[in-house]
Amino acid sequence: MKANKIYFVDVTNRDGVQTSRLGLAKLEKTMINLMLDDMGITQSEFGFPTTKHEINYLNGNLELAERKVISRTKLSGWMRGIAEDVELSFKNVPKLKNLNLSQSTSEQMINGKYLGKKTPRDIINMTCEAVECAISLGAEDIGINAEDASRSDIDFLIKYATEAKKCGARRFRYCDTLGYEDPQTAYERIFKIARAIEMPVEVHYHNDLGMAAACSVMGAKAAIDAGVDAYINTAINGMGERAGNADLASCLLAILKSAGFKNKYKIDPNIDLSKIWKLAKYTSYAFGVPIPINQPAVGDNAFAHESGIHADGALKDRRNYELYDFEELGRGDPEIIETGRMITTGEYGGIKGFRNVYNNLEIEFKDEHEARNILELVRYANVHTQKPLTSGELRFIYYYPDIAAKIMTVSPYYEPEGAIKERMEAGIVTNPQKIV
Repeated sequence: MKANKIYFVDVTNRDGVQTSRLGLAKLEKTMINLMLDDMGITQSEFGFPTTKHEINYLNGNLELAERKVISRTKLSGWMRGIAEDVELSFKNVPKLKNLNLSQSTSEQMINGKYLGKKTPRDIINMTCEAVECAISLGAEDIGINAEDASRSDIDFLIKYATEAKKCGARRFRYCDTLGYEDPQTAYERIFKIARAIEMPVEVHYHNDLGMAAACSVMGAKAAIDAGVDAYINTAINGMGERAGNADLASCLLAILKSAGFKNKYKIDPNIDLSKIWKLAKYTSYAFGVPIPINQPAVGDNAFAHESGIHADGALKDRRNYELYDFEELGRGDPEIIETGRMITTGEYGGIKGFRNVYNNLEIEFKDEHEARNILELVRYANVHTQKPLTSGELRFIYYYPDIAAKIMTVSPYYEPEGAIKERMEAGIVTNPQKIV
């Protein structure tokens, strides 16, 4: 009999990008998927298949998976748990295989969002219809989400999950949408649900009360103790709506290093903790959000000692004041900062400076056509991200230029109908409007 494990579903590219006033370019989302795959993270919820500006990015990343460039991390899409969303998702992204279907399950949200137009029975029926529709269109791994699960009736959650399971759903996602739960309550409720439904449970916690990581690991513990696999939803550096989601590094370390978990609970064996530092640094750069100095594992002070007693103890034996080693996280290599002449390439870069940048990456162009083609893509990428490109982004553009071109191509939705059509047909400049 196989031992149940704790797997990780990173939601940075779905929930993390919903952080108010922040976001990621499609190239940056792609780089995060590539880095999650390099780290061996089980799954990336990589976006919204019903959203038009995501289509090229999603299809491009699935092409990377087809080419085995992304080979260990499954790519999953998120949509509402209604058949219409599923049909549109597969129309937009035909090769989608993994998805999560979301429905509100609390009395508060059923009444507050549907305004009395839906009943709990309707929620179950819509979800089952969506699951069956997804299977008919080729979905292989379907999770069903209970939005606001922590404020939902537990017996209803069991019924919701059980009926969706009969229709073909493979996982149940317990969403603490408001960050309402505490670790003890999380354990008790998820244990009861997991024992009753006998299917893998995902836990999705927000950090409004500062307990997202603690609730996540206790929820995962509950699922394992109840005899099913657990999946923890995380975001890199804890990005996400309001106070954010459960932090990837914190959840990993809590399971690998804490007193109640170390050597007792197993994580996905593909996960390589030594890649977390590089991933955290890139995500911080991409979002434009500095890592807090005291962030667990990846903050600048995570291994810094100043107090005389602490410094003395750490110098004698690091284990006196360090629970784990910085080398385990991929930290410790010197970082080179150029303080003299620097040649960069960007949206207005020329061919010579561009060649110099790629020479420093030890990449040589076969001919002038290749160089100038990649140069144009790099220019577009700089327009796309509005940041200096990283070495990883530059390498990606060189090795996969067709995918890079695809994911950076966004065709705005513009199909004038009704009032806007009438206004345009009447003449755009008929009545000049004050804009500034």
